[in-house]
Amino acid sequence: MENKKLSKNHGNVTVKNIIANESIKKRFQDVLGKRAFGFMASIIDIASNKNLEDVEPFSIVSSALVAATLDLPINPNLGFAYIVPYNDRKRGKVAQFQMGYKGFIQLAERTGQYKTINAIVVYEGDIKHVNRLTGEIELDDKNTKQNKIIGYISYFRLINGFEKAFFMTVDQVEKHAKKYSQSYKSHKDYIVKSSRWTTDFDTMALKTVLKLLLSKYGMLSIDMQLALETDQALIKGSVLRDGEHINGNNVEYVDNKDAIDVNFEEELKNANSQELDIEEDSSSQNEKTGKSNTSGNKDIKSDGDKNGDTSKSDDIPGQTEMEDPGF
Repeated sequence: MENKKLSKNHGNVTVKNIIANESIKKRFQDVLGKRAFGFMASIIDIASNKNLEDVEPFSIVSSALVAATLDLPINPNLGFAYIVPYNDRKRGKVAQFQMGYKGFIQLAERTGQYKTINAIVVYEGDIKHVNRLTGEIELDDKNTKQNKIIGYISYFRLINGFEKAFFMTVDQVEKHAKKYSQSYKSHKDYIVKSSRWTTDFDTMALKTVLKLLLSKYGMLSIDMQLALETDQALIKGSVLRDGEHINGNNVEYVDNKDAIDVNFEEELKNANSQELDIEEDSSSQNEKTGKSNTSGNKDIKSDGDKNGDTSKSDDIPGQTEMEDPGF
């Protein structure tokens, strides 16, 4: 294909046609160098996925360009970044770029400023003690009652010693999802069932607490800022057609614009509104309430690591079909 500006008229244009354009090849080569051809091959492979077969092709390539700019693979089985379909009433099916929580961790580690960063599920009986003065949460690594998930914690510690954590109960995450995800709060049952909040709730919850924490307290590199701006956004076609740089000016939030800001203050206020008094044994207290009595912005300690390192979280399952991912 000749090196010419791509037309706004999609016609029978496919992802393969777009990538064959010399100007598009150069965009990816400028970003990835010798690795560009392998990445472009992965775009074609992802586009052949059943979930994306009817999606507008320019939006797929534009979303992939964001992932390339962040140097994150788009293989859904790896869990760093995703290209997901969204049904728009006016434009039909379009692709949306979405960060995975492992992608946020990867970008944080690249800064060289994070000594540790993680997000884990919290089971009933995991919370051993809460220091109400310092906000530190002590976890019980010997807890054997890991049957019921009561919440999710994200945590990071910088090499300079600064550390923060954020905890949300299952109920708080559920309310957050229904507030921000159009698919999860839909009145149509088939849309709710296809939402990733339904098919992969734990992974979405881990991403939520991690993104909330990083957006407020994290060391934000240029790449991390771009990830926060473009997460769950439709990348405008001008990025490809006119060679525009990717930033907050050429993205559209097809689900909820507040996802970029994530309304941390409100979430933090809701989290801190819960009682922190855990004087009795945490396991017996959880048996009475069925919920955690601690939430909000905390520092974490565990029996296994008094400095606050958390255990390795599970891998992200593969991508599933959805109307829109939500946050």
